[in-house]
Amino acid sequence: MKIDRPFNTFSKQEYFEIVPEHKKYTDFNTLGLYRSILENEKLNLEDKFEVFELANEYFLKTFDFLVLKDPRTWFDLTHLGKELSRGQEWDLWQEVKHRQEKILKDKKLGHRNFGTYSKHDCGVPHCPYDGLMVHPKSPLAESHIHFDSDKNSYAAKQKAEKRKSDRKKYKQIIGRDEELG
Repeated sequence: MKIDRPFNTFSKQEYFEIVPEHKKYTDFNTLGLYRSILENEKLNLEDKFEVFELANEYFLKTFDFLVLKDPRTWFDLTHLGKELSRGQEWDLWQEVKHRQEKILKDKKLGHRNFGTYSKHDCGVPHCPYDGLMVHPKSPLAESHIHFDSDKNSYAAKQKAEKRKSDRKKYKQIIGRDEELG
């Protein structure tokens, strides 16, 4: 059976009918469900909280992974209805960053090449690259959260070249000293 319509067109009652029976639907999308809570104009704030609680009742593990897969949606849902100052928002995004690092470490994932990290999202309106799948180390992918543990492969190559040239110079100096000696 299929739902055949976007979640953000549902009423509160329809969410409460479909979510408990989610296994019956072949096109059920949990990420779409969580995003629709934010986008649905038919729901008031209280209804959004109730639908959010219902979704977490069935998909809490998925929601916990959402901090890594789609951090903006996770952030907006966890702070639904709250007015945040810029400082508070900055501190909370640092918390998101730490949660992401913890999940990556716990799951032993050596990359973040999934979810929003695999697509370009610079925040510039009408950007021709928005939504484009990108390689994680390309310049188009640099608009995401970066961790201290991220390696800069360009700097590593520069360092290797510098060490190589230093070794060559050292050998040339030793060879010159032996000729003079």
